[in-house]
Amino acid sequence: MYQVYPRSFADSDGDGFGDLRGIIDHLDHIASLGADVLWLSPIFVSPQDDNGYDIADYQAIDPMFGTLDDVDELVDAVHVRGMKLIMDLVVNHTSDEHPWFQESRDPASPKRDWYIWRPEPLNWGSFFGGSAWEQDPASGEYYLHLFSRKQPDLNWENPEVRQAVYAMMRWWVDRGVDGFRMDVINLISKTWPLEDGVQHPGEPYSFEIERVANGPRLAEYLEEMNREVGITERELFTVGEMVACGLDHAREYTSREHDRLGMVFTFEHVSLDHAGGKLSPVPLHLPDLKKNLARWQEGLAGEGWNSLYFENHDQPRSVSRFGDDSPEHRVASAKALATVLHLHQGTPYVYQGQEIGMTNAGFTRIDQYRDIEALGMHRQATEAGVPEEQVLAGLGAMGRDNARTPIPWTAEGGFTTGTPWLPLNATTASINVADDVADPDGVFEHYRRLIALRHDREVVQLGTFELLLPDHEALWVFTRTLGDERLLVIANMSSHLAGVPMGELPSIADAELLLSSVHPGTDLQTLQPWEARVYELRA
Repeated sequence: MYQVYPRSFADSDGDGFGDLRGIIDHLDHIASLGADVLWLSPIFVSPQDDNGYDIADYQAIDPMFGTLDDVDELVDAVHVRGMKLIMDLVVNHTSDEHPWFQESRDPASPKRDWYIWRPEPLNWGSFFGGSAWEQDPASGEYYLHLFSRKQPDLNWENPEVRQAVYAMMRWWVDRGVDGFRMDVINLISKTWPLEDGVQHPGEPYSFEIERVANGPRLAEYLEEMNREVGITERELFTVGEMVACGLDHAREYTSREHDRLGMVFTFEHVSLDHAGGKLSPVPLHLPDLKKNLARWQEGLAGEGWNSLYFENHDQPRSVSRFGDDSPEHRVASAKALATVLHLHQGTPYVYQGQEIGMTNAGFTRIDQYRDIEALGMHRQATEAGVPEEQVLAGLGAMGRDNARTPIPWTAEGGFTTGTPWLPLNATTASINVADDVADPDGVFEHYRRLIALRHDREVVQLGTFELLLPDHEALWVFTRTLGDERLLVIANMSSHLAGVPMGELPSIADAELLLSSVHPGTDLQTLQPWEARVYELRA
């Protein structure tokens, strides 16, 4: 899977925003990587309060991106290259500028019940800070918005809402779309009656994710969606983004015994390196990450399917987060991270720029940020007395804009002929597509080899997983087994030499080295910094 964040991918008309024509013009880059599926973040008409995740018309394209004709051309161009196209489905909420919500503001409207209204607010807090309830002057009542106040939640208890969503989905499938990535889909079922949550002293609002996630009718809604849209029947691709989703929930939603979802995105492994929120990052303890992914490998084996990701539009760059983004180790650590992720069982996701080892943005001032979440967190933290430098350090490490800087196609930029909507990464001259693709030892070539290995070997696709040396603080070691085939993956996830305890691992004396992230030395018992190897073991 290759994710495109359209406003930052490629700008064809010089207005500073990426667009559909820019994607079409660069499809060969994605195809040459070996990707099977292209996931497109929202391109619909939107006020852009949350960069398009606040949709005002599900069946119209925002002019900043292009037209429906451009979408049709993109679908055809993707299919010609043997790939599939999936789109973002954002149906927990709409924009407050959507016609449905505008009608809903009238208490006498048939669409009043399409959203969640109350005469008085509850004490819930929103994901973006502040109250999750906003008073609307049209009626004086309050509507629920788990995210921005411009993102009112739909009322999925109303069957008319559900049927309108399914009709929209069918419309897109009929145009050639091959499936959907479903934004915060496990928030659509609320637990009724709605009640105040636990409010801790000194906190202005209650923020209990469990109160709003994995509601009692979610499985029912997913099955109804599957049936009404023909997801299983038409072999459509689905992945659900799910906050507060554990293994039990994931098995429930992706089980082969039911027609619900193909797979889910979990947040557990990307929550291990910050305590008390994004503004409080802590150093990653490697055994925690290894064990978490292993638990999901084992927990979904034979019952569900894993989504494998380190990056997306909501996460910082993995080479800065889990690797070493110094000039000395950036390339090697990007390759090591790619190796361990792609050799797990599941579907690997590559976020644009990850395939060339892009780093965090390096922003040092709040006026460089555009993300509503970052700006809100900065405002609330500074108002609460948190030092400015601490806030900026947290955003610099974990902020979403880290992954949203435009793709540097050349050392000069190459993204736009105008002024980019978000500043280009300061590393553009040294980290760009043209230079990396031309390098036979670059990050792109390593991704291409990993994807080819997955395509060629069923043991990578379907083999069982076993984590070895779980408590080792530098080495990530595991096996993949399918029938008589067995692979051993050994990676040094540190910036120093690491000895390999050969006596505790399967013998590699006569094993075949299938892939290495660096030029291997003759000393099999020592790994270079960020060196990753994949061996095929002999029976």
